[in-house]
Amino acid sequence: MAITMKNYGLTWTEPDGTKQASGVSYDKASAEDRKKRLIAAKCTDVEIVEVKPGERLQPAS
Repeated sequence: MAITMKNYGLTWTEPDGTKQASGVSYDKASAEDRKKRLIAAKCTDVEIVEVKPGERLQPAS
């Protein structure tokens, strides 16, 4: 049985309105933990997005 590794990134909006995207990829559990920390830091529009290996997210426009 093959194990498929899935990678996730995050996009969010800083409290000052600046759009951001993670520069690294996470496994699902780590992405969920990062999302909780961003929300605790008053960031909004926090989304976990599945990414392909080597893919870099861009902040939402």
